[in-house]
Amino acid sequence: MLSARGIRYEMADRARGMACGGIGMIHTLARKVRLIDEINQRLKLLKVHLPYHESDHVLNIAYNLLAGGQRIEDLELLRNDEAYLDALGTQRIPDPTTAGDFCRRFREADIEMLFEAIHAARKRVWALQPRAFFDKAVLDVDGTFVPTLGECKAGMDISYNGIWGFHPLLVSLSNTQEPLLIENRSASRPSHENAAARIDQAVTWCREAGFRSVRVRGDTDFTQTRHLDRWDDEGLEFVFGIDAMPNLVALASRLDAGVWKQLDREPKYERHGPERARPANIKEQIVRDRGYKNLRLISEDVVDVAYEPTACKRDYRLVIVRKNLSVERGEHVLFDNVRYFFYLTNDWDSTPAQIVFDANDRCNQENLIAQLKSGVQALRAPVSDLESNGAYMAMASLAWTLKAWFALSLPETGRWAKEHAEQKRTVLRMEFRSFVNAFIRIPVQIVQQGRQLIYRVLGWNRWLAVLFRGWDQLTQRC
Repeated sequence: MLSARGIRYEMADRARGMACGGIGMIHTLARKVRLIDEINQRLKLLKVHLPYHESDHVLNIAYNLLAGGQRIEDLELLRNDEAYLDALGTQRIPDPTTAGDFCRRFREADIEMLFEAIHAARKRVWALQPRAFFDKAVLDVDGTFVPTLGECKAGMDISYNGIWGFHPLLVSLSNTQEPLLIENRSASRPSHENAAARIDQAVTWCREAGFRSVRVRGDTDFTQTRHLDRWDDEGLEFVFGIDAMPNLVALASRLDAGVWKQLDREPKYERHGPERARPANIKEQIVRDRGYKNLRLISEDVVDVAYEPTACKRDYRLVIVRKNLSVERGEHVLFDNVRYFFYLTNDWDSTPAQIVFDANDRCNQENLIAQLKSGVQALRAPVSDLESNGAYMAMASLAWTLKAWFALSLPETGRWAKEHAEQKRTVLRMEFRSFVNAFIRIPVQIVQQGRQLIYRVLGWNRWLAVLFRGWDQLTQRC
């Protein structure tokens, strides 16, 4: 079927084309929300702007990742692409060495200013959302390891599992999967270090933006009980996992059997069409054939009790999940086992099952972390020290933020409001590589006519209609 013959390559005479035609839409979005102005006003790292401003460096790193680059060295390809330079209306962009030097200019206060600038632009995007968007902001907090093979990177250390590198803290908005704050730390630092201050900062941002309530979720490392009373007084909702400490396990084991209720989870997906034969579970069969120990979940029960942590002066709601397990080896059942999982919250209105499901939904932040690591390539350590790598993570994660802003800028009104709302949700949840292939890697010809810069689309994909609808929305606000 692949029968092409007589293939030849030749250079075009005057026409200039490039593969990342969607970059013009992203740049227009950055201008519309005044991201460029905010960065230049707040970030003061260059004494003389010849030829670059601070926003040029920041967007240069973010656009590199959106245009298909994966490392800071890939800037060399873009700076030698005349069509790319024409598409952004520039004669040159910073090379990899200059970009690395810009990262090394950052100090902790400068990184804070960068996040403030991004958030100032973010509020303008949020302001375009319907009223229901501001019902509740759900903040997720977690840490992740960024390994490095370098030997001379100041600030790196060894993690508890022997990995050299850094341990950034991430606070994200679950509603839109936006990374709000990234604080780089050495790998030896605990997950919860400075988490309370970052949570307070993100909560303040959300309330200033108009969210009527805010909920914070985190795993067992972030149950900082000395802050719970203050957060409760401030009207902040929280759901944190809490370690299965001996006193809590003893408390759960003493509860009467009648107070436990079965925890029924929703099916993973709804079946459509005729029922099909279920394929064999190859993993389970191998474990059974080789006689490995296997834990099988029999049932789950849930209950809630009042509990006062040691560092608190009031009771909170402790939701306990009891997992009834069967320990097997091969075809034989060895014994039954019970494990307890604990969640601490100040939400007294939701059912215990709803609390558990909400806490489990926090795991979706792991998908965001995976995207920032392997999709965007933002959680990397390409430069020399703790602050410069933290600055790179902040600038590189802006590529994902711009993706989210484009999705949020899509209109969902009119005759096809329901279909447009579903498209908006799909783009918002889209993986980074899929977004780049659908909306950025569009072959275009760059044509300059008078005072207009025309991106003449040379290819087609099914998302072009969404891109043009978003473009119309952006240009209406010009």
